[in-house]
Amino acid sequence: MDDLLARQDPSIGDPILDNAVWAALTGPQARFAERRGLASRYDPDVSVFVALADPANPQAWADAAQLIGPGESFALAGSAATVPAGWTWMSVGGGVQLVDVALEKGPDPETSFLGPEDVPEMLALVARNRPGPFRPRTIELGTYLGIRRGGELIAMAGERLHPPGWTEISAVCTDPAYRGQGLGTRLVRAVAHGIAERGDRPFMHAAASNTNAIRLYESIGFRLRRVTDFLSVTVPEA
Repeated sequence: MDDLLARQDPSIGDPILDNAVWAALTGPQARFAERRGLASRYDPDVSVFVALADPANPQAWADAAQLIGPGESFALAGSAATVPAGWTWMSVGGGVQLVDVALEKGPDPETSFLGPEDVPEMLALVARNRPGPFRPRTIELGTYLGIRRGGELIAMAGERLHPPGWTEISAVCTDPAYRGQGLGTRLVRAVAHGIAERGDRPFMHAAASNTNAIRLYESIGFRLRRVTDFLSVTVPEA
């Protein structure tokens, strides 16, 4: 973790990425949002994330309590230092945010667009790889591409958060039997191509513990912008 902290460079990219979930839910992805005052969340069938306009503002936490409900838990990207006294929280792992600075982008002839009919296979692939939260309607957040062999979905990647001017590449995963063939890199380049065609800039998140993936993304043109925490927070019962 110390190495990641030393390499982070928050000057890369855009300050809007400091609160990317909030920027997405109050901007291009507002149609997926449930909001109360200074707190917002995705429809739970779409994504697990909740966002606060300003985690340092007590009113934002009061609004979150009303939005989520007593005793309920939610996922939050941020710092444990901002969680109010009396709330229960636990870290579910450190993460890193990476932004595209020199990624070679381009379509890939082996990829195909994934649609609602592919969701059962996508959920099964996610379950085998655990790239991060993925819900039955996550596919509605953007374009998802897959690679098939023998008709079986063996690798995929797609778009998740969409703050203004940016699109997050997410759910990058490859079936264990097909790893080491560069399929994930090809999918990242292909998804990024579509993002750039719209005039947006790609960014990503990865688990801080997944050092191999971080090094890979850096080697193909991403830069480490910042290190953060992913928290599971529970609203007080009263």
